[in-house]
Amino acid sequence: MNFGSVPHPGLIDFTLPKDHADTARVLGRTEREEIAEVYIGASQWSRQVLKGFYPPRTKDELGYYARQFNAIELNATYYNNYGPGQIAKWTARVPDHFRFFPKVYNVISHQKRLVNVETDVEEYCNNVRYFGKHLGMCFLQLHERFGPAHYDQLDEFLQLWHQDIPLAVELRDASWFSGPAAARLYDLLEHHDVALVLTDTAGRRDLLHMRLTTPVAFIRSVGANHPTDYERLTAWAGRIKAWKEQGLKRLYFFVHQNEEVETPQLAAHFIDELNRALGTRLSKPNIGSGQLGLSF
Repeated sequence: MNFGSVPHPGLIDFTLPKDHADTARVLGRTEREEIAEVYIGASQWSRQVLKGFYPPRTKDELGYYARQFNAIELNATYYNNYGPGQIAKWTARVPDHFRFFPKVYNVISHQKRLVNVETDVEEYCNNVRYFGKHLGMCFLQLHERFGPAHYDQLDEFLQLWHQDIPLAVELRDASWFSGPAAARLYDLLEHHDVALVLTDTAGRRDLLHMRLTTPVAFIRSVGANHPTDYERLTAWAGRIKAWKEQGLKRLYFFVHQNEEVETPQLAAHFIDELNRALGTRLSKPNIGSGQLGLSF
């Protein structure tokens, strides 16, 4: 993932910003109990991406991955609007607790930019329902030039979206997060019960709006292939602890790197830090022989 990469990550201030003033209000809507769901994963499961992760002679990469992690950020659905046949093949290879988090098809998000997408949305939603119990939350990643001037398109899209399918939105134009545009955006997402993705990447610190619109934290953490990758994940565990104390109900956290060199190691570190912060007993992906799995 090259988005937000920089040549000298050691020069970046990776301090997490303070929470948006309304985040505590959104989290405070729920009773302060334990987090209902914690899903942690990577963005791809292929051997070519997760080098050194799979034991020798592993044939079913997805099956092995799904015994180590409990979630995957499914970017394949961004490139192809897969039908029930392919989805059935994926779901047959994973344990009951595993969840897929499909990205919305790029014809909807980038080619048409949410305009005249009624048929596309209908087809996409009907397809992802075939994930059944394995469906986590879909996420809509919008073009970097999709800004507040396109508010009406986003509003119309959310009205088209099938409300029984959980959705998060990732915006890459930072002008959404300040002034009147921010207030309109947050009201819209809260009204539709849609989560707002937090993207943590070195070159785009302006996207860390720290505003939750539902009691769900959907976080895409993009490492810069630098020792600070580990420090950043430790900081996230601390922030999630604070959100949990305010009423956070669900955590969906996906670990990336600009060059995928040690994503499983970073995920294992994050799980260690999260267990320390929350008192949970989440199991880590096995980095060596592949004997341990992730269970909740």
